[in-house]
Amino acid sequence: MHIVIMGCGRVGAELAQTLEQQGHSITVIDQDPSAFRRLGPSFGGRRVTGIGFDQDTLREAGIEEAGAFAAVSSGDNSNIIAARVAREMFDVEHVAARIYDPRRAEVYQRLGIPTVGTVRWAADQMLRRLLPSGAETLWHDPSGGVQLAEVHPAERWIGQRITTLQEQAGVRVAFLTRLGEAILPGSRTVLQDGDLVHVIMHSDEVRHVEEVFATGPEEARSR
Repeated sequence: MHIVIMGCGRVGAELAQTLEQQGHSITVIDQDPSAFRRLGPSFGGRRVTGIGFDQDTLREAGIEEAGAFAAVSSGDNSNIIAARVAREMFDVEHVAARIYDPRRAEVYQRLGIPTVGTVRWAADQMLRRLLPSGAETLWHDPSGGVQLAEVHPAERWIGQRITTLQEQAGVRVAFLTRLGEAILPGSRTVLQDGDLVHVIMHSDEVRHVEEVFATGPEEARSR
């Protein structure tokens, strides 16, 4: 996958290096050309000097072929504008923005842009938003038989009731993270775009659960 990263600070450089090691094609954008030194001599991706929300700069970075875009500069406004341009103008599927002001996070979530705040910041969290797949274990009991995990649902699950997801995957949805807040789903709760799904499941059923979450309701029923 081609991935564009706006911002070459410590976080942007770490993301770029990690994603390149995973085999992805990377372009990093920064207004300050000296910032690219953080990438190190072994970085094989592209470096583009410019404003990260400028459409010409984004095109130069290969945004039209990108499958993911990360806005991790030092400015909230720049990050959210760039993220919206990437999603709304160039239809990039996976977009995430780093947000410093937690009071703005809910507003940005409502715009359909997954955000990662500095309070709970970690590079692996940004990676989970850019390359969502599989289950990420958050807790397990001492025996290891039961675990709480964040599992990414395929887009085909959007609009489906949580009860349907539970029945087909054989799990219990413990809670959802929506607009930056945890909610307990009820019988009528419908999965929305941007929801993070946290499930309780038996550890030996992880592969089956990942498969159901990845295939969607129609495919899951036909198995």
